[in-house]
Amino acid sequence: MKELGQKDLISMIIDLDQYLIKDSFSGWDPYDTILSKRIPFRKLGRWFSVLATQAQKRNPINIRNLIGVPKGINPKAMGLFLHAYSILYKKTNERRFLERAHYFYHWLVEHPSKGYQGISWGYNFPWVSPLKSLEAYTPSSVVTGFIVRAMIEYLPISQEKQNVKNTILGASQFVYNELKRTRFSQGLAISYTPIKRDVCYNASLLAAEILAFSCQLNQVKEFEEIAIKSVEFVISRQFSNGRWNYSYDLTKEIEREQVDFHQGYILESIYNIRQCLKVKDKRWEEAIEKGIKFYLGQQFHKSGWGYRRLPRKYPVDIHNQSQGIITSKRLVNYHDDGLVYHNRILEWTLLNMYDQRGYFYYQKHRLYTIRIPYVRWNNAWMMLALSTSL
Repeated sequence: MKELGQKDLISMIIDLDQYLIKDSFSGWDPYDTILSKRIPFRKLGRWFSVLATQAQKRNPINIRNLIGVPKGINPKAMGLFLHAYSILYKKTNERRFLERAHYFYHWLVEHPSKGYQGISWGYNFPWVSPLKSLEAYTPSSVVTGFIVRAMIEYLPISQEKQNVKNTILGASQFVYNELKRTRFSQGLAISYTPIKRDVCYNASLLAAEILAFSCQLNQVKEFEEIAIKSVEFVISRQFSNGRWNYSYDLTKEIEREQVDFHQGYILESIYNIRQCLKVKDKRWEEAIEKGIKFYLGQQFHKSGWGYRRLPRKYPVDIHNQSQGIITSKRLVNYHDDGLVYHNRILEWTLLNMYDQRGYFYYQKHRLYTIRIPYVRWNNAWMMLALSTSL
């Protein structure tokens, strides 16, 4: 594939924008099956819902219309779009990108989760897994964290800066008052949701990142201490080769071994918190350097396709690809070949997972491709990846 230039990326961004606007940035999600209006999955029991969700995630044929799953607007996708279009406006000075960013910001402040202190957001569908079950719009540190990260990007170009700052500060109140904190000798962890005390490394850091961003706007010593201790704890869980597991079970006192795109989440959060709080600690630097070396060197093939979940190498997943594009660019100075990896991942993704109709595919398996154009998982993440790559 020939080397990509800015004009190529801009062309793809415009095509993706035009594809998304046809449905007003709404769409389906890999996890939305139990929203079906024709099959009462939830009345059939939790495990039936889990199995239905997992089966549909793997189904190369999209049967959502058939079973009555409506397209929806996903708050996390709207946050990713806010982030992407804010970057696009800064890099191109195109008025239409600024107008899009204003739209996403206002949509988000008008559609927060209800019933919680501060301001927060969750997914637009119920979440069911073998480990937990959450109602639609239950707020989480992950959804809220990515939205706040987007608002930090949006703040300099906003026409109502104080309102944006107040929204970010409101999110920090959600983290501080609603999310449980678990203390360890090495630091602390912040829970994924208000519903349950748990320890998920990437989720804890995204919550800590919200507190760190708030400290930039309104210094709160306790917020700073919580954010720093959150990073200290996650760094203490890093393996000598640079990787992290996914979570820690407080009851069984064991870690869940899952190595995937969440490594990129962790690395970017440590970097963002370090930048916000101006932390000068060699251990933080070394953690990022070891982490990015493992992430790019062990989780991606030299040609640019990512291993979705080590040690398994298939399917190739668009979220994994987009995260690789974003993280390799944002942390390019932490790896001698960071830009080389970035270009390889970007070019492989555009060659193999882009549809000429303007959207991105979900997964490539060994023998087939799932071409369903999920709005959050595929297209919102790739819009952010493309804008970051300009």
